[in-house]
Amino acid sequence: MTLVTGFSGRFWYWGSRFLAAAILVPLIVIFGAWLAPATEVWGHLAATVLPTLIGNTLLLIFGVAIGTLILGVSLAWLVSTCEFPGRRWFDWALMLPFALPTYVMAFVFLGLLDFQGPVQGFLRQAFGLPASWSVEARHSVGVLAVMVLVLYPYVYLLARVAFLKQGRVALEAARTLGMTAWESFFRVALPMARPAIIGGVSLAVMEALADFGAVAVFNYDTFTTAIYKAWFGFFDLNAASQLASLLLTFVFVLLYLERYGRGRARFDDSGSAPNLRTYRLHGPRAAAASAYCGLILLLAFIIPMAQLLLWAWNWIGDLDFAYLSLLGHTLALGAMAAAATTAGGLILAYALRRDTSWLTRTSVRIGTLGYAIPGSVLAVAVMWSLGWIDRQVAEIWLWLTGTEATWFFVGSVFSLILAYFARFLALAFNPIDSALERVRPSMREAAQSLGFSGVALVWRIYIPILRPGLLTAALLVLVDVMKEMPATLLLRPFGWDTLAVRIYELSSEGLWERAALPSVALVAAGLIPVFLLAVRGRR
Repeated sequence: MTLVTGFSGRFWYWGSRFLAAAILVPLIVIFGAWLAPATEVWGHLAATVLPTLIGNTLLLIFGVAIGTLILGVSLAWLVSTCEFPGRRWFDWALMLPFALPTYVMAFVFLGLLDFQGPVQGFLRQAFGLPASWSVEARHSVGVLAVMVLVLYPYVYLLARVAFLKQGRVALEAARTLGMTAWESFFRVALPMARPAIIGGVSLAVMEALADFGAVAVFNYDTFTTAIYKAWFGFFDLNAASQLASLLLTFVFVLLYLERYGRGRARFDDSGSAPNLRTYRLHGPRAAAASAYCGLILLLAFIIPMAQLLLWAWNWIGDLDFAYLSLLGHTLALGAMAAAATTAGGLILAYALRRDTSWLTRTSVRIGTLGYAIPGSVLAVAVMWSLGWIDRQVAEIWLWLTGTEATWFFVGSVFSLILAYFARFLALAFNPIDSALERVRPSMREAAQSLGFSGVALVWRIYIPILRPGLLTAALLVLVDVMKEMPATLLLRPFGWDTLAVRIYELSSEGLWERAALPSVALVAAGLIPVFLLAVRGRR
């Protein structure tokens, strides 16, 4: 028994550190690229697009932060604390834009509002405008509008849960002190929900920084597009790594500011969630609340989805065996990544329960840092790391056999799974860690008294209890991997195209209608975790 317990203890101990290293090594590789600066490429970038890259990236950060903050918080407050027509329906429906990838929303936006789109055509015909009249749709305002409409659910979801947890006691206390409804919102409810709101805004900004498809569709140059161009345009992986390090610095600064702004503050909530709604809206106010929620849902999901379905129906003849291959590759990569990251999330969460030392806590924090790292950055890091390993293996192989070896890891499915694992480990860790909170110490003590310990304890006792959390983690990772574009585009093996890659290839050529068919498949798959999140959030 002592031998088994010792092995099990070392398994969780070293497992958490190994997973932390899997995230830390690519980061070291990225910043290590500065040991050999790509002076020629940087000279070209500094003379041409570098100021634009910095300006566009900063505009993207602040625009998405402000836009998602306003939309997410206002919608969450309305559906959580007010009663108005359609509130119960809007409560879950406002999360549906979660299922739309940003790059899909981008080409639908341009398809509707571009020069040849139905909106500008209708305006020219309705108002007798010249045939050459047009409004440029490929604008920074369009990029920000697309990002905000797709990413506001991050803020909406977390703020909604925070408002529901507050109860009515604090709000009623504020009202007894003479505060109006607006004053109680700004001075009581909003500060109490601040950690959740900042967390949602941070996630939205990270996703915007990591995005490649939407900004590429709009020809809006950011560091993500520059990384891709340096890799495939200049064929300079070193320059791509150095650009990735600058983007990663943006991410780390944002994470630091978020943690510094929160400080040591703790926000207590009291009361019970079911009794939170205290404001029953009537007349014009009720109509305005319903119209506001309906307008956002119309712009963010109903109109884009209707346009996608219309386009997809027109090109239904494209369905052939090639699409079955795309679907198979997409599901296979998603399933493998979901299995790996769910297992990794379980190791981190359980290791944190067994050992609360600073080294374990640090390992878990590093291991869950990957979600803040853009897919393009991870792709560069994985390529560098596996390229070095391949070179060492090739030298050994040449010494043993006298023949040249081909690449073992670079350009393989393994490289993609490794990038997905590093990117989405945090996504799998969070629901599993939350589910572990429901396992009482008495359960573990009873199991140990029956002879269970270590891996056997987890397999026979914890996993059956954690099944809902494990399933949620796997589904979230599955759908996010299916939507992930930058890492897949840069690392996919030859012939391993996915639905996301197919969407990018068609939309980058302006074939938006043909890109609708694979887009509908991705959106349909993304609706599964959205419904799960809506139900779990309300509970």
